[in-house]
Amino acid sequence: MIPQTTHPAPSLTRLQTFYGELPALPLLQVMIKREFSGEIALLSSFGADAALLLAMVAEIDPKTPVLFLETHKHFPETLAYVETLRQELGLENLRFLTPDPEKLGRIDATGTLWQHQPNRCCWLRKVEPLKRGIEEGGYRALITGRKRYQTDARGEMQSIELDGDGIFRINPLSGWTKEEVERERRQRNLPEHPLVAEGFLSIGCAPCTAPVGEGQGERAGRWAHTADDGTQKTECGLHVPEAADWTV
Repeated sequence: MIPQTTHPAPSLTRLQTFYGELPALPLLQVMIKREFSGEIALLSSFGADAALLLAMVAEIDPKTPVLFLETHKHFPETLAYVETLRQELGLENLRFLTPDPEKLGRIDATGTLWQHQPNRCCWLRKVEPLKRGIEEGGYRALITGRKRYQTDARGEMQSIELDGDGIFRINPLSGWTKEEVERERRQRNLPEHPLVAEGFLSIGCAPCTAPVGEGQGERAGRWAHTADDGTQKTECGLHVPEAADWTV
């Protein structure tokens, strides 16, 4: 049952106090319908385990904006999966966020920036387009599919957070395990990303994503080409503060 409250301006403390322990679906319901009505969007990679959260949001309101970062570097299978889920879940407000053409031509004219400056490439193709999308959409909150088990950096993540730009991050599946997500996906009969069967357990841009070997963590295949110096990149920059090399 969703706690009944008055409706003052959202604050992190108040939201965490009233809703921080809610299960995923009730948390989504109160954030979409009450706290951030008309000012919230789901950020989805349409990756390996994206279907469940998309289905939950569509169940509450299929008109909720869904932001997809079309980096122009995705696997064809991912783009096909976007259309599969759009149709199957009845997503009515899917928005493609793309890199700025001027910046793209100036910073990555050859399309090979990912090889030698992966942080800058992620900024160009993901971080900057998302910032523009948030501003243009007037969003005050983003729903994400991040989970604590995925990386050490995400281990202390809360279900409701506030980022450095003042945007609330709602993480309804933060406490879920991989097995729980997969079990719920199967119970809902949601289609699986076609690359999962080929060993891709976390799926981003094609040049920076590799299959995962037996016994490796699901994100071990992300930016695997950066592991040579012993400090493999683990985040695209959407969920971490920007360092100097993220920007232009």
